Amino acid sequence: MPELPEVEALARFLGDRASGREVAGARLLSVAALKTFDPPAEALVGRMVGEVSRRGKFLVVGMEGDPPLSLVVHLARAGWLRWHDEVKPAAPGPTRPRKGPLAFQLVLADGAGIDLTEAGTEKRLALYVVRSPDEVEGIGRLGPDPLDPAVDADVLAARLREHGGQLKGALTDQTVLAGVGNAYSDEVLHVARLSPFKAADKLSDEEAARLHRALREVLEDAVQRSADLPAAGLKAEKRAGMRVHGRKGQPCPECGDVVREVSFATKFLNYCPTCQTGGQPLADRRLSRLLK
Repeated sequence: MPELPEVEALARFLGDRASGREVAGARLLSVAALKTFDPPAEALVGRMVGEVSRRGKFLVVGMEGDPPLSLVVHLARAGWLRWHDEVKPAAPGPTRPRKGPLAFQLVLADGAGIDLTEAGTEKRLALYVVRSPDEVEGIGRLGPDPLDPAVDADVLAARLREHGGQLKGALTDQTVLAGVGNAYSDEVLHVARLSPFKAADKLSDEEAARLHRALREVLEDAVQRSADLPAAGLKAEKRAGMRVHGRKGQPCPECGDVVREVSFATKFLNYCPTCQTGGQPLADRRLSRLLK
């Protein structure tokens, strides 16, 4: 799933290429992807693309005009954005929904275009055409951005205490922090040397400060590494930059211990026992405690 660094890079990439260009076509190929009906997707046609920005994991494509509109995109687990310098012309007549990875296409007046695609069968890609991004329920519920200077160690600790539960779950709850997902929470916890199953409301002041430093370090490094990359290169860069996530069975880059995995129904987490759990492996079940 694209997380804060990748969505930030996509916003910059798309802003550099699309801002100031007119929309000539809005082709909806997956009816399920569009979550709004007023205004319709066709209302984007004739608008100039304005500022492209990020809200948590949401990509916001501003459209100039009166009233202003925004195309808001949540790529979910398997969605992605593809840029084309030249789009293949559509067949005459109305666009018909169809099966396949292509869910939506924005065609620009000079022939370039943007494809929004989704692999797999879950179909969680979400598109919204709104007058204000704040109309999107998911955006309205977002917590603060973890890269906001106002989110210091004290603010982070307070939000985690309010959430309670396990630390991994608190970090990935978008109402606590906006933009951190499964992969980067693994990375942050590894750098902070904290167990993913530690109680979020039991952090000491020193642990909270360590977690805050790790959060900023991991995300800022990932944003910097992703900067100026084309959309097609972001997934590979994300995988290459991971310390423990997705590296089950490989040596920990810090201590050399074997990276372990805990699997859930639809996702997994990775961690290093030596760095994070006092050398003890975690049981492979959702409500795991340290094995005795």
